Amino acid sequence: MIFNNCITEMLGVDIPIIQAPMGWIARSHLASAVSNAGGMGIIETSSGELDEIKNEIRKMRDLTDKPFGVNIAQAFVRDPDIAQFVIDQGVKFVTTSAGSPTRYTPELKSAGLTVFHVVPTLRAAMKAVDAGVDGLIVEGGEGGGFKNPNDVASMVLLPLVRSKVDVPIVAAGGFTDGKSMAAAFALGAEGVQMGTRMVAALESPVHENWKSAIVTSQETDTVFLNRFHSPALRALRTERSSRLEKWSMKTSCLNLATPGIFILVGIWNRRLRYPGRSPAVSRM
Repeated sequence: MIFNNCITEMLGVDIPIIQAPMGWIARSHLASAVSNAGGMGIIETSSGELDEIKNEIRKMRDLTDKPFGVNIAQAFVRDPDIAQFVIDQGVKFVTTSAGSPTRYTPELKSAGLTVFHVVPTLRAAMKAVDAGVDGLIVEGGEGGGFKNPNDVASMVLLPLVRSKVDVPIVAAGGFTDGKSMAAAFALGAEGVQMGTRMVAALESPVHENWKSAIVTSQETDTVFLNRFHSPALRALRTERSSRLEKWSMKTSCLNLATPGIFILVGIWNRRLRYPGRSPAVSRM
């Protein structure tokens, strides 16, 4: 299928699919595969390993001649000069998340970059539009990883935001295939962002066991943790995450600074690639 809409025109891609910027996972091997398949590959910065990120961006230029972008996850990047860092890498598209859209949008826009901001609520969407972003990534609570504690389902959030803004919208949170992508379009989006779906792809650097756990999970096999604090977290249901779910409901207090919480969303810092049953990005 050939796509031709505001997202493909604005980003210069063939397919309006953006790969989510998972920490330690959204590196050149995965991102270049997404870009080469016609989507928008994204390099993460949330790991804070900026020297490594520079190398990953250099690798991207060797692995693809297609467009790619960089994400700035504001809550997890401690470098105050991160916007200038991204500008200096010569990328043209950036997504910002986990923070205020007013913080970096003017600097990035003045340097000629296209900026999309991730929003979990209508209020956040309006703030981002007022800040001058080029587009929105509207993220429902169905998505994996860190989330707004007051999660809103994509079915509710997407048409609500669409009714209030005129900028392009990319839907995120629970979109995994052509059918769910078509649903996103029906709800007012012009593209989708996929995270967990990309983690399970062949080119993803996580262990094959983790990929298998994702694709064999049932519809009830996620837990929403830390609902009474920020950030919340949607993780795969395991014995450990189920215990944390019960604990957080009882105490309304979960310390996300503990290393164990990151284990729940994958082996982020083990950049291992195992061939096997995972489908390649090009065959998605």
